[in-house]
Amino acid sequence: MKLQNVNDLQQGTKRSRREFFRYGLALLFVAGIMIYSSLGLGITGQQGILLVVAAMIGGYMAMNIGANDVANNVGPAVGSQSISMGWAIVIAAIFEMAGAIIAGGDVISTVRGDIIDMSYVPDSDHFIALMTAALLAGALWLNLATALGAPVSTTHSIVGAVLGAGLAAGGFAAANWPVMGKIAASWVISPVMGGLIAAGFLLWIKRAITYKTDMVEAARRTVPILIGVMAFSFTTYLMLKGLSKVWKVDFFTAAGIGLAMGLVFWLLMRKLLTRRAGQLNNTKKAINSLFIIPLIFAAALLSFAHGANDVANAIGPLAAIADTVMRGGVSDQAGIPLWVLLIGAFGIALGLALYGPKLIRTVGGEITDLDQMRAFSVAMAAAITVIIASQLGLPVSSTHIAIGGIFGVGFLRERLKSNYSRMLEEIKHHHSGTDKEIVEAFLDRFAAADVATKQTMLKELKAHEADIELSKKEYKKIRKVYKNELVKRTAVTKIVAAWIITVPASALLAAIIYWLMASLL
Repeated sequence: MKLQNVNDLQQGTKRSRREFFRYGLALLFVAGIMIYSSLGLGITGQQGILLVVAAMIGGYMAMNIGANDVANNVGPAVGSQSISMGWAIVIAAIFEMAGAIIAGGDVISTVRGDIIDMSYVPDSDHFIALMTAALLAGALWLNLATALGAPVSTTHSIVGAVLGAGLAAGGFAAANWPVMGKIAASWVISPVMGGLIAAGFLLWIKRAITYKTDMVEAARRTVPILIGVMAFSFTTYLMLKGLSKVWKVDFFTAAGIGLAMGLVFWLLMRKLLTRRAGQLNNTKKAINSLFIIPLIFAAALLSFAHGANDVANAIGPLAAIADTVMRGGVSDQAGIPLWVLLIGAFGIALGLALYGPKLIRTVGGEITDLDQMRAFSVAMAAAITVIIASQLGLPVSSTHIAIGGIFGVGFLRERLKSNYSRMLEEIKHHHSGTDKEIVEAFLDRFAAADVATKQTMLKELKAHEADIELSKKEYKKIRKVYKNELVKRTAVTKIVAAWIITVPASALLAAIIYWLMASLL
């Protein structure tokens, strides 16, 4: 008993040391921001103090984005065991920073998509207070969501925070309600589109490969097409979203370049799989292994695009504050200084490394079990949904798309497996006489058959041409697919609840913080 107590004490001490190490690194990062912004920028007075405070909060916000949002890019790859947690963090951190620094852009709207009409804000001091309150509120909400293990949209967090602080500063008329209506619509649009596309890809893979008797030959034909579609999708996605601030192209140009890349990868994969086909076993595990490398590339490319786009959630308000302090007034467009961009880039990477594993585990394994084929379907949904939504002008959240994709593959698995084994047992139970062995043999063949053979066997049953006789009720049962809880309902409830309250919660926090700050001005 004493040895057990000593062991428990050692484990507790080890956990405490890890937590102190994380807090220590995070505090050092924020302290470094404070030192640079206070001494390196040479701005004094009240606005100089506000800029230092905003820079520190911007770093805190960036760390929370890394801890929460980046999990959506690498979670499926980790959950499917395509890559270890350590390597996932390294790859995501490198590509998030690369995306933020290379393609993070040099200009950003200071009003976050015209959510608030800044003419209603009294003066530049109140504008700085508004943006600082929005940053802090968004960061606090993300921190809470991460602690609870709920992946939420960082875009919605900062949008809600700007809305709340803007309403507190300028009143109800200051808000652009049509824009907020579109954002609210994205709560439904993003996960539904992501779920349907992910489920569609998984169903394609199952029908074209894993439901076939010769899975290796089916994979040799189908996997190159899937990889070609992936190359097309991700190239187009990066051109439109990840590199749009470096090289601005229209949809047709991006799609044309994407199509060329898709054809190249289709040809390469077709040659590669023709050579490898003889080395593969006719098992689902062997087919899954073909998707490991594409999943790693998908995680890296999604991280790059995320860094290029979502770094604005951390540094957009900070860039607006810095621009206001430098110019002495509020402008419609704010330039992003390099030091602000670096705060966002390093903050996201540090937050991912220190606190990202918790959400990566949630996304990768606590909603539904993922293998490589399912994770590939989720990654495809993430890219294709953004392309479709951007062309339709629909506001979507990358977080909601990824989680919706995981829900989609999980619910599809439930649909495809719904009460299948129980149905078979019921039919076998009703045939306990002389035809028992014949019925059991038929049902075993039916369970192991591919889709085409199943359809033939069902037609024979209906036409009474099979070697067994089943009642009409049993025939209807065998046509049904099986229901079993493969998506963890507690995770679904927690995540959806967090999505719904993200905007109002961050808005309320921001309004309270703004009132406190405004009372000191």
